[in-house]
Amino acid sequence: MTLQLQKSQATPDIWVLALSGRLLMGNDSRNVELAFSELLLEGVKKVVADITRLESLDSTGVGILVVCHGRIQKAGGALRIASSPGIVHDALMMTHVDKLIRFFPSAEEATKNFEVP
Repeated sequence: MTLQLQKSQATPDIWVLALSGRLLMGNDSRNVELAFSELLLEGVKKVVADITRLESLDSTGVGILVVCHGRIQKAGGALRIASSPGIVHDALMMTHVDKLIRFFPSAEEATKNFEVP
């Protein structure tokens, strides 16, 4: 399944970028970076990456999430990840992405008490 992206506004200052399918090297990866960049250009500082419906990702996908986290943080914002148990969640834990970005079981949980450090 190809990667699908959906942007939605959860609250006036929090946006959710929902990813479904596969986040792998190629055009889809660039589209994810572009979606995060567009949010930053719009002045969004609080973003939730909802990957609960992501089926797989490779090292490029992991790298995209880490790079986007860094860009948002540099702009004075924060990224949170909504992730359910499974192969994608396990891959992010093995690569210690959870040490950089806060994980939550759902997008709804990730939007609660969202403070920018």
